Amino acid sequence: MRAFLAAILTAAAVAGPAFAQEAATPAVPASSLPNTDTGADFYVVGLGAAVLPDYEGSDDYSFSPVPAATGRVSGFNFLLAGNRLSVDVIPDGIGPTWDFQAGPIAVVNLNRNSTKGIDDAQVRALGTVDTAIELGGYVGLGKTGVITSQFDRLSASISYRKDVGGGHKSTVLAPTINYVTPLSTKALAGIFVSAERVGEGYADSYFSVTPAQSLASGLPVYNARGGWKNWTLGLLGGRSISGDLRSGWQLFGTVVYRKLLNDFADSPIVARNGSSNQWLGAVGVAYSF
Repeated sequence: MRAFLAAILTAAAVAGPAFAQEAATPAVPASSLPNTDTGADFYVVGLGAAVLPDYEGSDDYSFSPVPAATGRVSGFNFLLAGNRLSVDVIPDGIGPTWDFQAGPIAVVNLNRNSTKGIDDAQVRALGTVDTAIELGGYVGLGKTGVITSQFDRLSASISYRKDVGGGHKSTVLAPTINYVTPLSTKALAGIFVSAERVGEGYADSYFSVTPAQSLASGLPVYNARGGWKNWTLGLLGGRSISGDLRSGWQLFGTVVYRKLLNDFADSPIVARNGSSNQWLGAVGVAYSF
């Protein structure tokens, strides 16, 4: 059912988050999408309005558009969600079945690449971080027809990305679990949980404060170490406008809570000038054809 796809692709972009900050997990891969049709090619395009922190760890929020698209071409699923793209290179089976998942993931990490959208003057004074281009891949396993019907979907995956663009020059490891189920022919609901482990370069780029930055901003010097950065819990929902989840216009929404951990939560960028409790959300519309 293609409304599944619209809801999940938006959750992926918002939980990202897409524009205002770094695109963190859950990086819901294309292979997380439920395979409940005949296997024919299809496309879904969507546009949402998201509420996102100004930067990762901020307690100031702003609105941002979240474009997204997904589909299947010759049995291969693809997902473009905000600033991330993934492809499942292993074709799915038809109907209730197990399927293996593997493919590439690319993310454009925009966290603090500009100071224009940051309200906090001290964080603005830290300066910008170059845009990171994170390339990598994922593997996972999914099952359609698990609990509520032959159409619900449970999947687990793990992705690994490396910055090749000179932003943080480090790595991101992200395990994710997703569950989505139809509530009727018109509505669906889902939940996802995720965590993220990052390298030293990532911690330094976004959470450390150098002596020069301390002098410019007034924040204390801080040296963040790599490790487990956060865990995330999200809820998503979709409802058909045309009366059938399998085609036409659909409304979607998602609410995401992220908790920053360890040195990332203790950074003065977060502990003094922001919050380790991060909320994200979006509503929007999608069309399937």
